[in-house]
This record gives sequence, C-alpha cells and structure tokens, in this order.
Amino acid sequence: MNHPFAFSRLAYLRVVRASAWYDLVVTAGFATPWTYALVHGALSSLGDAFGLGVLPERDPIQTLYANLMGSVVVVWALLRIVKPLPVHGLLDGVARTLFAAWQAYALAHGAPRWLWLFFAVEVAFGIVQLVPWRWARRINLGDPPVPCPPSTAGRR
Repeated sequence: MNHPFAFSRLAYLRVVRASAWYDLVVTAGFATPWTYALVHGALSSLGDAFGLGVLPERDPIQTLYANLMGSVVVVWALLRIVKPLPVHGLLDGVARTLFAAWQAYALAHGAPRWLWLFFAVEVAFGIVQLVPWRWARRINLGDPPVPCPPSTAGRR
C-alpha cells in the first residue's frame, strides 16, 4: 500500500523546476563581478534602510567567491529548468541543506539579519524536495523527464 503522500512525479518535477527558477533569479546577479557589485550595493542599502544589517565592503576574494557560487548555481538551475529529473530534486535538497547550514552558521556569527529570508527559502525548498524521498518506496534515479502532453508534443 502506498503512503498517502506518495511521490507524485509530475508534481515533484514542478517543484524541482520552481526551485531552479528561484535559484536563477536570486543568484544570477552573483555570477559576474559587475552584477555582484550591484547586488552587493542593493542588499547593503536595503539592509541598512530596514535596520537588518549591511554587507562588509567588497574585496577581490569576496567577489571571487560570490562569482563562483553564482556561476555554479546558475548552471545548476538551468539544468533543472531544461531537464528536470527526480534525482535533481534529491541532490538539490541535499545542497539546500548544506546552504542552510552555512547560512545558519553565518547568522550565528553576525551576518546581516536579512539573510534569514534566504535561509527560510532554502529550508522550505529543501524539505519539499527531500521529504518525498523518505516516503518513496522505489524510484529509478535515471528516469527520463516526463514527455509533453500529446496536445503540445511536436509543436515548435
């Protein structure tokens, strides 16, 4: 007998894709030194305006790490948008667990309080993508993506 919250492949792939779109929107600005300068300024200004803290002054190493993170996350997001697979949700859930752990560490050590917003999203997407794996009895990790419905198949 299946658990009442059994793995629904199509719904799950929608979550995988939604988390990818979130990642793309939020991290694209971190991918280059020029866009990171704008994001850094915006986050610091918003944090200052709302009393939630500002980022430290930019330096080349901070910019490098922001660009590395942004580049990798953008590529990972594009993969999940273009060809979402159940295993992508599993791996993304694990990555979000790690990101949330490092964000919690940063918050515990004085990071700006606006980071709580990003932390909450990481935890939420992590839970939504990992919980079905706990309940799923059996899944083929190499399953191909679900084909388009017949009404849209073959259209260009």
